[in-house]
Amino acid sequence: MKESVLKIKSYSFSIRIVRLSQYLIKQKKEFLLSKQVLKSGTAIGALVREAEFGQSKADFVSKLSIALKEANETSYWLSLLKDTDYISNDEFLSLNCDCEELIKILVASIKTAKSKSI
Repeated sequence: MKESVLKIKSYSFSIRIVRLSQYLIKQKKEFLLSKQVLKSGTAIGALVREAEFGQSKADFVSKLSIALKEANETSYWLSLLKDTDYISNDEFLSLNCDCEELIKILVASIKTAKSKSI
């Protein structure tokens, strides 16, 4: 069975976020924002995985909705990291582009799930 685009992209994004957190801690000696972006950025993929085995359509939609909130929070932390000079504008644009793509996919997935009957 083919893996969903959302599952693949959210996992790849999680890897990028883990590496960002490692960079912030080791190179920039930043210990607070790095934990925040790590928590919200990796939660997206974890919630997508949880949604896969949702107990109901409502549970599935709920998990994806929480993933959407986490993606939005991650975008906030990325903006803050850029605006406080912890990451460059290029790093921000690359990461935030992936984050915004996840947001769009999540919104579409939620809308589709809500419109389908069981």
